[in-house]
Amino acid sequence: MKAAIYNDFQGPISITGVEDPNPTEFGVVIKVAASGLCLSDWHGWMGHDQDIVLPHVPGHELAGKIVAVGKKVKNWIEGQRVTVPFVCGCGACTYCLEGNQQVCDYQFQPGFTAWGSFAEYVAIDYADENLAELPGDMNFVEAAGLGCRFITAYRGVREQGKLSSDQFIAVHGCGGVGLSAIQIAKGIGAKVFAIDISDEKCKLASDLGADYTINASKNNVVQSLKELSGGGVHVSIDALGHTTTCLNSIWGLRKRGKHIQIGLMTSSHATPPIPMSLVVANELEILGSHGMQSHKYGEMFNFIKSTGINLGTMITKTISLEEVPVHLPVMNLTNSAGITVINSF
Repeated sequence: MKAAIYNDFQGPISITGVEDPNPTEFGVVIKVAASGLCLSDWHGWMGHDQDIVLPHVPGHELAGKIVAVGKKVKNWIEGQRVTVPFVCGCGACTYCLEGNQQVCDYQFQPGFTAWGSFAEYVAIDYADENLAELPGDMNFVEAAGLGCRFITAYRGVREQGKLSSDQFIAVHGCGGVGLSAIQIAKGIGAKVFAIDISDEKCKLASDLGADYTINASKNNVVQSLKELSGGGVHVSIDALGHTTTCLNSIWGLRKRGKHIQIGLMTSSHATPPIPMSLVVANELEILGSHGMQSHKYGEMFNFIKSTGINLGTMITKTISLEEVPVHLPVMNLTNSAGITVINSF
C-alpha cells in the first residue's frame, strides 16, 4: 500500500510503498476513505509525542470501510462504514471498565502508538471497544472532520464544561477544535464569544454561529470579554494550547467559572503560570479534556442531527496523500481557517 512515512523527527516525509497491515485477533483493517490533517500530526512529526517509534506513518482522524476482521472480533464485519476515536481503550483496565476509555492505561492511538491513516489501509486494535459505525447520511470527509477535533470539543463543552443554554462560553482559538466548539455551543443555545488573531478565522467563527468575535491581535481579550459578558463567561475553552490563550481563558471567567484545556501545551507552553490565587478566590474549575469514548458517538450523532449542524462547513480544503509532505511540516505556520482532509489515496 501507499503511505506517508518519515524516518526521523522533523525529517523528510515520503510517499512510498509499505507492507499492507493485518488485523490482530481483536482488531480490524480499514480501507481509508478520508483522513484529517491535524496539528497533532505536526506535533508527532516534531517529536513532541514520546510514544512514536520510527519509522512512522502519521494520521489519526480517519473514516473508511472495514476490509479485514480479526478472529476474536464479535461486533464488526467487512464492509461496515466506520470511524474511531484517536484514543482507543483496551477494554480491560480500570478506566475502560468505568467507561472512560479516553484515559485508558494501555491506550492504542493510531498515528502515535501505532502506524496511522495517512495510508491506503490502517489497522485498528480493540475493535469491539472502539469502532463507531457512521450514520448512512454522513460522508467520509465529514466523518474524518470529527476526528480529534469535533469529538474533543463535544466532550469538552458538554461533559466537562456542562454548558447550558443560559450561559456564556468563550472559545480561544478558532481552528478545527474551536470551530467545532462554537457549533456545539450554539446547538446547546449558549451565547458564544470567539477569539483568534486571524480576521479570516473570526469571520468563519461568526458564520458558524459565534455571537461575538474578538481579534486578539487588536483588542485586550480579557477586558473585552468582561465588558461584553457583564463580568466574565461561565465556561471558557483554550482550543489552541498556548500560554497566552490559556491565561486569557482563565482570566476571562466569572466567579465559579470553568476553564477547559483542550489544546495541547508543549515545549515552552507546557507549564503556564496559572493564577492560583484567582482560582481559589473565585472558586474556578480547571479541567482537561482528552478525546471522547466511542460509546458516546451515538449520542453525538443524534445531537448533530437534532441541532442541524453541518460538518461540511468546517472542511475548507481536500488534498491527496501525495500532498502530505508539503502540508504537514508547515501546519504550525498557517493561519488558514477550517479543516483540511485527505480524500484521495
